[in-house]
Amino acid sequence: MKPHESHKAAAKRSVAAAVVTVSDSRTVETDRSGAVVREALEAAGHRVVAYDIVPDDPDAVGRLLDAHVASAGVDAVILDGGTGLAPRDNTYEVVASRLTKTLDGFGELFRMLSFDDIGSSAMLSRAVGGLAADTAVFALPGSSGACRLAMDRLVVPELPHIVTLAKP
Repeated sequence: MKPHESHKAAAKRSVAAAVVTVSDSRTVETDRSGAVVREALEAAGHRVVAYDIVPDDPDAVGRLLDAHVASAGVDAVILDGGTGLAPRDNTYEVVASRLTKTLDGFGELFRMLSFDDIGSSAMLSRAVGGLAADTAVFALPGSSGACRLAMDRLVVPELPHIVTLAKP
């Protein structure tokens, strides 16, 4: 067994996650991206311990992210929405300002995988991931296809390993 395989095998199996949709217009009924994230987590045996929809306001996003990171019952926070270039897209700035360790490869791999689906528009994504204290944090684009790609190909396969490494 290769070293990375043995680390993964020893990783925590079930992660407690908070899911945050950043949007000025979505509701619980219309939030397909948040549903994709929650469904991917639950299908992998993880627990969604919080689900929120927050306006695309940096202060509101920051307060909620800080609360989830401070919660002893949350291992990971996954945000969707607000990672583009529009004036109201501030999720990247909020998340990046709180990361104590970045996972540069997450954004790089996400954009590489996205290129196969959407071509050069992939460069517009500001998906970001890392650790805020000992909590894994990922910010995904708001489209359900992008969320499915990120969750299925990157986040879900590595989340238990990341959380195990992050927790003291």
